[in-house]
Amino acid sequence: MHTEKINKLIAQGEGLTLEFKRAKNGLPHSLYETICSFLNKSGGVILLGVEDNGTIVGLEPKQAEQYCKDIANESNNPQRFSPSFLLDAQILKYQNKTLVSVFVPISSQVHRLNGKIYDRSADGDYEVKTDYHIKEIYIRKSNTYSENTIYPYLYTSDFVTGIVDRTRNTIRRVRPDHPWNDLSEHDFYKVAGIYRKDMALQTEGFTLAALLLFGKEESIHNVLPHYKTEALLRKKDLDRYDDRETIRCNLIEAYDQLMAFVNKHLPDKFYLEGDVRISLRERIFREIISNMLIHREFTNGVQSSFVIYNDRVEAKNANKPHYYGHLLPGQFEPFPKNPNIANFFVQLGFAENLGTGIRNVYRYTKHYSENNSLYFCEEDIFKAVIPLTKTENKDIKLPIDDVEIHPIGGAISGSISGATGGAILTERQKQILSLLIAKPTLSYRKIAEQLQINPSAIQKHINELKRLGFLERVGGTKGYWRIKN
Repeated sequence: MHTEKINKLIAQGEGLTLEFKRAKNGLPHSLYETICSFLNKSGGVILLGVEDNGTIVGLEPKQAEQYCKDIANESNNPQRFSPSFLLDAQILKYQNKTLVSVFVPISSQVHRLNGKIYDRSADGDYEVKTDYHIKEIYIRKSNTYSENTIYPYLYTSDFVTGIVDRTRNTIRRVRPDHPWNDLSEHDFYKVAGIYRKDMALQTEGFTLAALLLFGKEESIHNVLPHYKTEALLRKKDLDRYDDRETIRCNLIEAYDQLMAFVNKHLPDKFYLEGDVRISLRERIFREIISNMLIHREFTNGVQSSFVIYNDRVEAKNANKPHYYGHLLPGQFEPFPKNPNIANFFVQLGFAENLGTGIRNVYRYTKHYSENNSLYFCEEDIFKAVIPLTKTENKDIKLPIDDVEIHPIGGAISGSISGATGGAILTERQKQILSLLIAKPTLSYRKIAEQLQINPSAIQKHINELKRLGFLERVGGTKGYWRIKN
């Protein structure tokens, strides 16, 4: 941050997106409340070493270094922040004194600090307690895409040399009549939605989507220190790995590297579609890898992984769910998590149009592995499992972390899609069934937390599902829910 920028902030004074903290004798407890409220509201900047009235008091250099470490650790601590959000504080020199600047972007998720939700007003931070105000925040966040965060000091010099020209040439080759082909470079950025002007905040510049699509590794790391994707081969050494790629580059280059990892370790099979031979491996894993890259919630510190085992491939990434539970073709409404990034991948031919990807994976996997036991689960962490081996057991268990998931038979999938045996289920009842299919040990309280409604309402819905014959309880408080056909 330049001296001129600090001068403007000091002259501006504390407000909705700016907070001063003296922090002379340690980090104040209110710092993390401010971070949480900034994440939930409009983002902002926190300056440590400054009095509330703008007087510069400064910090000791060693003290400033420790503050930066503490802020990184605490913001990335899931016991404190849920979900965690890794912040990278910066040490500044101003008027011969040491300050610490913490830039907090607006988050697309609702964050809690020690289980409490905080919001921001012109008067400061406050805890949100009423159901009405909590609902307001969730409604506000439902229209927020983290990929649209503007970074005014992000320039084309922060992009990998030549990558924009290579990308535009690929689009010309895939779609010769594409309307983007005749645009100037600046118009190309604007039409693609990666250069924006925010009328409300009066900022303009490249967005996080632009950085993730084209940025240099060091530029991305400066904004998202946690960003990386781990590609692992675990066929012999299941505790560690047989091969590993740690990918920190931009999304366009990451796609190429992940596809190369797939081609290196997975076989392709002869398959004709009509009279044309196609690559089943490419059709399946192009969708899986694209899904990992374009639907990830990048502000969440949970790392993405792509793991190849002998009998399956598992992929997971941080997610901002709009639906909870098992995803089946034709039984969910597709929702773009990063629409501008997704649109870029479609134009490049790396991905299909919204909603067709999972259908294609189901379609081609039955020919690739002769096994329909696929698993896609939409939660805070999106998980996908693609079988690689043939099995005659229709109830094969696919381990995902510590949860065993049973693929759903026709009666269950039919019930979740709407009606079975004349019983029409409400949308809420379908959501509850989806959650319990994904994790049968969930309690009333956990289901209520996931769906953001009162536990007593959950109990009423479950009682109705039991009455209709869809659910039964096995065991006591440490038991589980059984979905009945």
